[in-house]
Amino acid sequence: MSRIGKKPIDIPSGVEVKVEGNTVTAKGPKGTETVEFRNEVKVSVADGKVIVEPNSDDRKTGALHGLFRTLIANAVKGVSVGFEKKLEIVGVGYRANMEGSNLNMALGYSHPVLIVPPAGITLSVENNTLITVKGSNKQTVGDVAAFIRGKRPPEVYKGKGVKYEGEYIRRKAGKAGKK
Repeated sequence: MSRIGKKPIDIPSGVEVKVEGNTVTAKGPKGTETVEFRNEVKVSVADGKVIVEPNSDDRKTGALHGLFRTLIANAVKGVSVGFEKKLEIVGVGYRANMEGSNLNMALGYSHPVLIVPPAGITLSVENNTLITVKGSNKQTVGDVAAFIRGKRPPEVYKGKGVKYEGEYIRRKAGKAGKK
């Protein structure tokens, strides 16, 4: 049995959770998120808590128990608090700015890189080098942040590029000089 799956999920004030069939819907101040779960687990709402229980004791059901408990917990947290990822731009002449709701970046290419955020995601730029990705869906926030980072991943010699805030870049030594 999953240790994570055993923990009940507290529902914060201002968040409404409904279970209909194999779908859990969480509605809160940041939006609405839905999670579809499989028949191997049973989800119920009682006393301001969401409880996820397995239907059998086999290994696969235990794994799904923990998975769906985490997905539902992320949905509840997303509609109440939200998720965010921060990216840093490192490099001379590398910068970002907002054009309406779109992100425009200069990353050393001959053309600007324009990124249109999907629905439910907001992008913001602080002092031209710090990009913040915010949203209520944890997976979508991570996907958009990875997509932005993929436009110019950090290189190993000077560390130039787009990296996650706090990410450590292992550096390589350059060419050895003449002896």
